[in-house]
Order: sequence, then structure tokens, then C-alpha cells
Amino acid sequence: MINRYNYNDAVWVDLQNPEAEEIKSIMEEFGINPEAANELSSPSVKSRIDFYKDFLYIILQFPVFKHSHSESTKQEVDFLVGRNFVITARYDTIDALEKFKKMVEVSSVLDKGESAGASSVMFFAMVNEMYKALSDELAFTEDWVAKVEEEIFIGKEREMVISLSHISRVLLNFKKITDFHREVLESLDVYGKSMFGDQFSVLARAAFQEYFKIQHMINNSLESVTELRETNNSLLSTKQNETMKVLTIMAFATFPLSLIASIFGMNTVYLPIVGRPLDFWIVMAIMAGAVALMLIFFKSKRWL
Repeated sequence: MINRYNYNDAVWVDLQNPEAEEIKSIMEEFGINPEAANELSSPSVKSRIDFYKDFLYIILQFPVFKHSHSESTKQEVDFLVGRNFVITARYDTIDALEKFKKMVEVSSVLDKGESAGASSVMFFAMVNEMYKALSDELAFTEDWVAKVEEEIFIGKEREMVISLSHISRVLLNFKKITDFHREVLESLDVYGKSMFGDQFSVLARAAFQEYFKIQHMINNSLESVTELRETNNSLLSTKQNETMKVLTIMAFATFPLSLIASIFGMNTVYLPIVGRPLDFWIVMAIMAGAVALMLIFFKSKRWL
């Protein structure tokens, strides 16, 4: 599906799940290199940037968790940025680009940087909108971390082991995917201005600042999860130690009972007390006294 949006002297062509004929028509209309056009037909392995004579080919992958429209953990957008056009190719419904469409329709893209070309401004406005959406995803994980922290301190340490593992997996996926953005943005800053001018470099640096904020949020969340995992493990270990302590004390307390019962259960000719009046109660009193002495001993050692 092809959608077109005009802004100033530039056009944005949005390809969603493009078919071969659609890619071919765009290639012929904008003079796109066949090698680059072939890349539009399917998702790539990672984010990267390629430089061509008349345009830049930028591939950016964004992690998703809460606001995904599919089972995938990442969304990819391919950008072809020329002097008077921006072509995007995507393989999923991306909320940030749907929001950007409305911004273009009401001509609110140029909040600043009017001296830059319209295609450059549109491209970086799209990237910044994607980073804002990613920030919302990370805000959700921060709320998730806060919820887990509450659960840990109300006695649900065991249940939170799995939750902490899920959060850590999500954040590590975010970090792994966005790490490749750094190289792309640095290359845009260095080489993009040779094609589009100094203002392009200014916009690239502004986008890099947005990227830095995202990385800062990811690292902070990962540190929080690491601290919570250590705290959770300590609480679990303390509970397990307390349980083992109780079981050990019970074992020691029942040892004299077993010993006394075994002695008086021996099949011998003579046993003291056995056969006398109230012999059963005397034996029970001996057992109770032994348990009492054990408990007093444990108390004196501060094991109880």
C-alpha cells in the first residue's frame, strides 16, 4: 500500500508491506538504485546506513513491547532520504508514523529548523517521533518495575523471580536493538551534511540527544532491575534460612523423644519404670521434660 503526503517542496511516500510492483514504480519515479529498491521488499537483520549518490538509505529498528500490533519484539522502518523526498517502507502498523501523518496534514512538522530542507526536517521529525514512542514503552517498563518492587516487599519474593526475569529480558532486547542506532546517527552527523548541508548535521545531533535519553532510560531501568533482583534473592535466602533453622530445631527437639521411645520400647527382661503404676505418664513426663530442656538450651544460645 502506497500513501503520499506533501510538505513544502518535499513529498513523503509511505510504503506499508510493499509489493514488488509498488516498489518498482517508486524506483522508477525517484530514480532509486535497484540494489536499494530490493532491500525494501523484506526486513533487515539490524539497523544500518548506506550512502548513495542522490539519497541516503537508513534502516532503523525499534524495540516494542506494550504497543506492538504483532508478536514481533521489534519494528523496522526503512528510510530513503533525498533532497526533495522521503520514502519509508515498513512491515507493520507503527503508531508513531500514524501520528506523524496527522502532523504532516496540519503542517505542524516545522516547529524549528526552517532553514533545513523539508525532506531533512520530515525525516528527523519521524525519527524523533519514533523515539518518543520508545520512551512511552520504557515508561511502561518503569511502572512495571515499580509494581514488582511493591510486590517484593509485601512477601511475594518467590513470584517476583519470574517477573524480574521477564523485565530484564525486555530491557536487554531494547538495549540490543537500539545499540546499533548510535553508529547510524553518528554517520548521519558526519556524512549527511555533505549532501544536505550544515543544518542536516544540526538535526542529526538533536536526534542523537533523543537517542541518548532513551539509552539513559534503558540503563537506569536495567540497574534498578539488577538491584531489585539482588534484594529479592537476599529476602528469599533469608526466608529459606529461617525455614531450615526451624526444621533443624524440630529435628533436634524430636531426637530425645525418639531416643526415649526407643529405649522404653526395647524387648528386655527389665526396664525401669515399666510395669509400675502410672508408667505411661511417667515416660510422657520424661519426654516433655527432655523437650523443655532442649528448648531452654536453644533459647540460651539465641537460636530461637
